[in-house]
Amino acid sequence: MPARRATEHNVGAANSLGWRIDAADAHLELSVNRTPVSTRQQIALVYFLFAAGPGREAGTVHRAIVAALSILIASAVSAATSDAELQKLADDFWQWRAANAPFTGDDVNRIERPGGTRDWSRVSIEKRGKDLAEFEARWRKIDIRNAPTPEQVDYKLLGSAVARVHWELERNSRWKRDPTFYLEQTLTALAEALTVPAPYDETRSREILTRIENIPAILQQAAENLQNPPARFAIVAIEALENIRTRLHQMAVALARSTTVKEQELYSATDRAADALEKFRQQLQEQLPKLPQETALGRDAYVWFLRNVALMPFTPEELLAMGNQEWNRAVAFEAYEKNRNREVPPLKMADNIDNWIKDAAAKEAQVRKFLEKHDILTLPDWVRHYTLRATPEYLRALGFTENDDFTGPSRLNEDSVRYVPEPSDKLGYFWKATAMDPRPICVHEGVPGHYFHLCLSWKHEDPIRRHFYDSGPIEGIAFYAEEMTLQAGLFDDSPHTREIIYNFMRLRALRVEVDVKLALGEFTLEQAAKYLQEKVPMDAQTARQEATAFATAPGQAITYQIGKLQIMKFLAEARLQFGNRFDLRAFHDFVWKNANVPIALQRWEYLGRSD
Repeated sequence: MPARRATEHNVGAANSLGWRIDAADAHLELSVNRTPVSTRQQIALVYFLFAAGPGREAGTVHRAIVAALSILIASAVSAATSDAELQKLADDFWQWRAANAPFTGDDVNRIERPGGTRDWSRVSIEKRGKDLAEFEARWRKIDIRNAPTPEQVDYKLLGSAVARVHWELERNSRWKRDPTFYLEQTLTALAEALTVPAPYDETRSREILTRIENIPAILQQAAENLQNPPARFAIVAIEALENIRTRLHQMAVALARSTTVKEQELYSATDRAADALEKFRQQLQEQLPKLPQETALGRDAYVWFLRNVALMPFTPEELLAMGNQEWNRAVAFEAYEKNRNREVPPLKMADNIDNWIKDAAAKEAQVRKFLEKHDILTLPDWVRHYTLRATPEYLRALGFTENDDFTGPSRLNEDSVRYVPEPSDKLGYFWKATAMDPRPICVHEGVPGHYFHLCLSWKHEDPIRRHFYDSGPIEGIAFYAEEMTLQAGLFDDSPHTREIIYNFMRLRALRVEVDVKLALGEFTLEQAAKYLQEKVPMDAQTARQEATAFATAPGQAITYQIGKLQIMKFLAEARLQFGNRFDLRAFHDFVWKNANVPIALQRWEYLGRSD
């Protein structure tokens, strides 16, 4: 008889073995102790239910139980073996990755790394490639076919992580085509160490000094590795290094009193770094007239990234259509909101940095209370706070990274910090909005945004999900949170803040078009910057920074909008599948806990849909 028509007797017998059967809604849901089971385990259960029903002879029942248990035991042994192999591979890979992953300007993928010097010589890069081949061979040998869905998801996560290294070394090999890559391995690496709040103990102080002392060697390797980089990328690096000696000197003077390093040692290392950076800049200036103009990676590389790294089931054309539709919606909704608020007095900017910091703390507490009160999301008591602080002079002088600190797995007892300048009309696009109402940036960057879901991921019981990262779900969730909280009523007390949210939506929709067209060669970097400046609209400096980031890291800028749309589709499907049993808080708790996991894989695990 079909399994879903199992008799009450059979269901009871199956439950006594630890199986659970849910035959409601004309579908069969099988699990062992509430864990989804593999295909082989489902066969065992169906066999048992068929053969062990009422009226069967004792011998038949005995043979059915033996057969079912044999299948189940074989499945359990196979699954346990594959899980052990997968976890061992993951442990080895993440340890290797922490020592070898390149630094980037993205703040959400910062990781805790072992201290010491970094090496980007050709020998080191070749060694990375050999190590990667060994990891990939081990990954491919693991037989995951009989594993439960969560383990199969983990397997795909590790495959995506391996593919990302292929992307970095071979497909978007910035180490040989992008001079700004080496600014990230030197100055961004240094700035990242300085985003951790001072004062610095002996260990952190020595690591800061090591990163300064490492700059000349890495830039020498850069000169050997770079092969006719695009002229536009060289210009970005040249402009970024303007007045670098003065800036490094200002940094060192301001930093000296916050470290245990002797001043002369710090100043000498900084001077050697400045010499190397000025030499690198001069080399780029001399090469500039002969460098090619093309920056695009091309369609094949871009599609490979979507399929293998981002795990997004879309073509470039589908991405453009999705972004365009959301652009139209954002413009329309912003127009409705502006018309509605035409008699409402404008928002006022914070009058000084101390009041800005206090207002941000109060608004962060308001956001937390709102989420809990309205049953939107569970916020554990152990999660600390997202705070603002005045930017230290050593960070202000240096630049080269997002000036924030989301803490990390070993620092969950510390508050997250965003460093901000004095409020003024000269602030850039995002920070001018934040100085008028801190909640939009808190929702995206703090709670329930990046800081919050990073904290959840760092305490995830699954080590693979604890270490895996992908911008698609991470930025998608943060952007989703903006409009979700708007629709839930968080900004009902501030009509013009709703306009800010809709304007942010315009930017994220445009990012899709800019990202795709830069990668496919349909936009130059200058065209992309001008397009953003005019259509968002936004200040020229921010538009230039955005376009440069998208050109050097294709696939990142789509993550906000496309990730958000995937979450909304996921939510709609869950609402329809579960009907009256659907719980928004439970759905959000699952999504946020697994915020590092691509949405397509979350959907598979949560809904059982692998299409």
